[in-house]
Formats: sequence, structure tokens, C-alpha cells
Amino acid sequence: MNAVLSRNRLTTAALLLVWIVFMPILGFAKADPKQEELTYRYLETFANVLSILQENYVEEIEAKEAIEGAINGLLLSLDPHSAYLKPENYREFRNETDGSFTGIGIKITMEDGVITVISPIADTPADKAGIKAHDKIVKIDGEPTKGKTPFDAVKIMRGPKGTEVTLSIYRDGWESSRDFTLRRSEIPLVSVKSLLLKPGFGYLRISNFQRNTTNEIRQQLGQLQEKSPLQGLILDLRNNPGGLLDQAVTVSDLFLEQGLIVYTRGRNKDQDLTFEAKADTTLTRFPLVLLVNEGTASASEIVAGAVQDHRRGVIVGTQTFGKGSVQSIIPLNDGAGLKMTTAHYYTPTGRSIQVTGITPDVTVKARDSVSAVTDAPNSSKSTREADLENHFSEQTEDKKDRSETEALSAEARQRLDSDNQLQAAFDILTSLALYASYDADTDAPVSN
Repeated sequence: MNAVLSRNRLTTAALLLVWIVFMPILGFAKADPKQEELTYRYLETFANVLSILQENYVEEIEAKEAIEGAINGLLLSLDPHSAYLKPENYREFRNETDGSFTGIGIKITMEDGVITVISPIADTPADKAGIKAHDKIVKIDGEPTKGKTPFDAVKIMRGPKGTEVTLSIYRDGWESSRDFTLRRSEIPLVSVKSLLLKPGFGYLRISNFQRNTTNEIRQQLGQLQEKSPLQGLILDLRNNPGGLLDQAVTVSDLFLEQGLIVYTRGRNKDQDLTFEAKADTTLTRFPLVLLVNEGTASASEIVAGAVQDHRRGVIVGTQTFGKGSVQSIIPLNDGAGLKMTTAHYYTPTGRSIQVTGITPDVTVKARDSVSAVTDAPNSSKSTREADLENHFSEQTEDKKDRSETEALSAEARQRLDSDNQLQAAFDILTSLALYASYDADTDAPVSN
């Protein structure tokens, strides 16, 4: 009799706990009464199963861990981007947009039940080691990732600065997985870096979209303009896994005078949002080239889609990742958080980026290590005039003036030589600038 009463009390307590935890997730404040009754019935079944397990399972089961496991299972069954964040995971998640953190610089998700790379963050240990978007992480320090959530994996991959972690990676086309040993480092808050490739032509690399990204871009562009008035700009979004939606919107607004930037559609009307460009925030108009690749995801795809749809610039590189959904973060009472997909976003012309991604205007695949060796300066090449014996020297009267305007910095030359996608973008940008200057000289309208 006492066992029965104990079991009933346990069932009731478990049911109440499940009800309290699940109702904010399922959102039944305005639910249909019949649907709510059906849901309560299934939750009662869950509570009974939990009670039986607690009494009879071979090892002791903690209710808290069982409930959290059930919540994780529920969210993972919905989509790979929704997740329950334990208090410590929620704090780490906030650090990714509010401050720096120590790790290897990698964004991951769940794809077909496997921990999958969305993108390595630019200039981090993961990026420098050659980890790529869509890589499958099958082990971390020899421990299989099967059954782990992305946040479980993140917790293992992070650690003190200077320590090492080994990832076993499988990539399409490989016969078996390969090990990458990475040394953890501080992942900086700064998300924007700039370089003046040559007088008049700037380069901006955005590694992710954090709270200060738009302000950083303004500052970096101001510094470039002080060195030389810009005639063109390369915006590098490769291996940018995304970040904050509002920053993607304000960054896009810097380059667009008017019209839609992005709009979202969700199940609830309050998730249907429209974002438009404002003329008073637009920078001086100049030719623009965007670099993208398979690691360009989410917020960075919003920027690329807006620029492409408005024909504001040329998109160069390879097909982007294809993450076209919006996640909202809901704080829970115990310090935990709920990351939940609430909407899909669409480009100004109504394209959904989900799965398909952004198709570049000019496809340029990254040169692999084999072709890089082949194209090295010492490799065989076709004979040019300069290689012929007794060739005429260069004949020009304005050699000094031209060298001053066409000079590349040593850093720019090194980057262009080692990065064929950047070289292609630079060639396109200089051509666009030349065409724009020609139109200006002839008073013809500039086409975009």
C-alpha cells in the first residue's frame, strides 16, 4: 500500500514538473481545449513511464536529468537549431555575442543525427587547421559524439587557453575519418578586419555578426577612407556562420538606399517582421563585391541575399550553407534558456535560403592544396615577352605615376597570391570601378 502511495505521489510530482517545464515550450496559453487535454494525457503517460523507470531501472534515475533529456529529445526532433540550454550553456551562448570566449572557433549543428560543422570562424584554430563547413565530427578526444547535443559537444571542445583537443572529422569523399588536433585560444570579440589592397580599393572581412559589428564596419571604413577615398570594396563573408539578425539588417542597410532587406514569416503573426533600408544610413556608393562560400550561413546569407536581389554588388565564390531560419532565445526561470526556431526568413524577392543557400553570380572554387602547389611561382609556366633574351624594356612616360596608383601593399600581394577567390573578387572589383569611372566621365548612368 505504501509503495502504491509512494508511486502515485511520484507520478503526480513528475507530471507537475513536466507540465511546468513543457508548457512554456509548447506554448499552450491560447491552445485549443481539446488539444490541451490530449497533450495533458500524453504528459501523464510520460510521467508514468518516468515513475516506473525510477522504481525499477537497473540504476538510479534523477528526475532532473530525465526531464532535461526529454526536453532535448523533443527539441532535436523538431529541427537541428532548436535546443534547451542549461544555465551554464545559456551563459556561454550569451558570451558568443557579448564577449570573447576560449575555444577553437567553430559553429556546429545537428545534421542527420551527427554533429556537423556550420562553419569555422575566420582566423581561429579551426579555420587555420582546415576544418570546413559540412564536416562531420564523429569523435572528440576519442569519445564518440553519437547521442550528444551540439551544446554537449561545445562544452567538451571548450577549455583553458593553450590546451589541446582532438576532433575526428569525416568529410564527403574521404574513405575514413581524420584527426585534427587543435590548440584552444581566445576567440576575440572583434568581428571585423580591414585592409587597403591598393589606393582606392578596400577589403573588409566579417567573421561573425556580434552586437558591435555595424559600428566596427563604420570605424574600419572610416580608417580606409582616410588612407585613400574608396573606389571599391570587397566584403568577405566566407566562413561567417552568422549571428545576430539585427546586425545583418543594419550591415545591409549601410550599402542599400531603400527597399526590403529581409522579411520573416512564422507561425504566429508577431513573428512576421519586415526590415527595410533607410537612405540616411547608407554609405557613399561605390562598386561592391561580396565573397561567399559553403561556410557562409544565416545572418551572412541575409546580407548576401539582399545585396544580390538589389543588384547592389557582385556575389563571388561558391554556394552558401543554406540556413534560412530564425531562432529566438527565451530565458527560463532557473537561469536556463530555450533556443527555438520561430520563423523562416526570405530575401527581398521572396527567395527562401533554407537548404538551397545563395548561388553566387560568379562561381569561383577555392584552390586546393594540389593546385596551389601547381600554381606556385617556381612551377612551369608559359613563356612571356619578359622571358625572351634581349627583350625590349617597358616603354612608358608615366611609369612613376602609374606605379603609385597601382601599387599593392606587401600584405595585399601575399593574400592575393595565396587566395584565388580573393584575386577573382579583386579583378572583378577593379573592372567595376573602371566601368563606373568611364560612365562618370561620359555622364552616362551607372548600371548595377
